[in-house]
Amino acid sequence: MTLAEDAPVASAGAVVHGAFAPRYDELLTPAALAFIAELHRRFDGQRKRALRLRAEHQRRYDSGQLPDFLDETRHIREGDWSVGAIPADLRDRRVEITGPVDRKMIVNALNSGANVFMADFEDATSPVWSNLIEGQINLKDRWAGKLAFTDAETGKRYEIGENPAVLLVRPRGWHLDEVHVEVDGEPVSGALFDFGLYLFHNAKAALAQGSGPYFYLPKLENHVEARLWNDVFGFAEESLGLPGGAIKSTVLIETLTAAFEMDEILYELRERITGLNCGRWDYIFSFIKKLKSDPAFLLPDRGKVVMGEAFLRAYSLLLVKTCHRRGAFAMGGMAAQIPNRRDPEANEAALAKVRADKEREAGDGYDGTWVAHPDLVPVAREVFDRLMPEANQLGNLREDVNVTQNDLLKVHNGAASEAGLRENIRVGVQYIEAWLRGRGAVPLYNLMEDAATAEISRAQIWQQLRHRAGLDDGRTVTEELFLNLLDDEIMRVRDEIGTEAFAKGRFPEAIRLFRDMSMARDFEEFLTIPAYRLIA
Repeated sequence: MTLAEDAPVASAGAVVHGAFAPRYDELLTPAALAFIAELHRRFDGQRKRALRLRAEHQRRYDSGQLPDFLDETRHIREGDWSVGAIPADLRDRRVEITGPVDRKMIVNALNSGANVFMADFEDATSPVWSNLIEGQINLKDRWAGKLAFTDAETGKRYEIGENPAVLLVRPRGWHLDEVHVEVDGEPVSGALFDFGLYLFHNAKAALAQGSGPYFYLPKLENHVEARLWNDVFGFAEESLGLPGGAIKSTVLIETLTAAFEMDEILYELRERITGLNCGRWDYIFSFIKKLKSDPAFLLPDRGKVVMGEAFLRAYSLLLVKTCHRRGAFAMGGMAAQIPNRRDPEANEAALAKVRADKEREAGDGYDGTWVAHPDLVPVAREVFDRLMPEANQLGNLREDVNVTQNDLLKVHNGAASEAGLRENIRVGVQYIEAWLRGRGAVPLYNLMEDAATAEISRAQIWQQLRHRAGLDDGRTVTEELFLNLLDDEIMRVRDEIGTEAFAKGRFPEAIRLFRDMSMARDFEEFLTIPAYRLIA
């Protein structure tokens, strides 16, 4: 297939507007596009209804109603049922590493010693067209046995070792479109595009090699959205001639409303789910977003919203209890620390935080955990090997845990401070700027940040401005204060990275977007939606 770089390509009703580069035609074949088109036609209406339901629920919360366990699904929560069989290569998941889908990252992650690698098309990948398609090429090469990488600067060659991590793929959430591909004049869902392209090209190869088409599902807000995924999975298996139940998923519980429907989400996907994951950073963002209109739910500085306390503690324990009751895995949250090899003292302090976090998770009954950096794999593994000698902890039913609505809504103690406000500005703007340049996983101040951090930053500032929140020094968060601090922090960032790098970046757009979203009258559901318009 020879194509002009910027010419639209039509196949089976799907029109590709994205530019073509070498090997793109291997992915965007007529048959693959026909499959994407069929997914769109069958499920986009159901997806849009689910998004309208989200908006309806948000209006209720904005008017004062609080999330709670559902009366109409009590029979599911109280019923005696379990999830289906879990594949052999997913029965020990003690350490999982996550990251974007660039070639070097995939090779290093697969070779990291982790049990699982989650290749992320979502929060750790900026959805630039080239990032998405080249990421899909990399994953196709993994199953074809052709994934390798030679560093242009060092000449070092990277290849997959003998015992690579099990591969899971995270597509984008239901709320995001892929504007480079249209079906019947409408953009396709980013979730269906990422899922469909990977499944079409790799499902049979993965099954033939003793694994399978495994996915992490992000941003689900309720069991209706889980049902949608299950419908998609069933249709895809039938269409591609896969065994029923071949597709397996793990759902990230990273929204406040999903925490009240964990049983129901497991039930909807029960033949195609292996567990739930404690997606802590997006969960904090969701807590702010869902309860943003009530000043009683103002949070302290982000650094004080810790896993061992208040609503985060309740939700993390409930996740373990719910999963193990149903025979599903409970996966712990991300350790985002970046090892500092140049400062041994700072490095040990960071590793100590990781150990403590993983010891809490293993002690609470989790079956595994997440890390963002290969150097943290042995740290997390040592903890889980020591505290979890078996392959998992499914037998730890945590029947002592009893979590109520009030527990899931309990706010952390502590105050908001100028330092916390400044950090939100500094980190939020820098992350957005990097995202606009095509980078979704961004090292900032010794942490590997993804989109969730920027979401928390702008959401917390929006909430503080909305309610004229007080700081620990007695001042009130006003627009004037915010804009003054924004100017200060931008100058600090320019000094830190250098005038030349600052000038070459996309800081004017990032600053404008962060400022406008923080000060908007109406809260924008996701910053990645308006940000996507700047890169598409």
